[in-house]
Amino acid sequence: MPLNIPNLLTWLRILLIPVFVSVFYLTDNTLSLHHKNLISTAVFLLAATTDWLDGYLARKLDQFSAFGAFLDPVADKLMVAAALIVLVRLGRADAIIAFIIIGREITISALREWMAQLGESRSVAVSMLGKLKTTFQMIAVLLLLYHDKLLGVDCQAVGSLLLYLAALLTLWSMGYYLMLASPRLRKHQKLN
Repeated sequence: MPLNIPNLLTWLRILLIPVFVSVFYLTDNTLSLHHKNLISTAVFLLAATTDWLDGYLARKLDQFSAFGAFLDPVADKLMVAAALIVLVRLGRADAIIAFIIIGREITISALREWMAQLGESRSVAVSMLGKLKTTFQMIAVLLLLYHDKLLGVDCQAVGSLLLYLAALLTLWSMGYYLMLASPRLRKHQKLN
């Protein structure tokens, strides 16, 4: 495992997950709900920033590694899954929406792994649709974690709307990736 700056940032993102989750296990006497919301939002924003930063630095410093390519998406999925589970527990997100988003991530990860074993990993590379889904999802999670009004904006209402849109994009992008992979999977199935 190469210890370079991008990989260290990815490890930081993973280490932030228990910090993020534990904030909501503190008693209200220890930390008010407003402060829990604020801290969890800040931790999630830091994690999201390290996600962008590790990719940027890997390209800028030419510090790519197979381990980093594996660990980065795992860290992303763990952080988003943790946030969605916390939001469902707090009653700020619908469990079916969390299931759709988490289920899609597992499905596409498995599809990418399978396609890589077939030597077809380029056929399920990240698309613009996937990036748009991620953007909606991250903004939605941040707003739902913050929960309070911000500059007169109802973060819960806007965050919920964006999370529903992210779920629709999640299903659309999953269909898109499955459609792209389908001809290659059929081709390999005929060969076996």
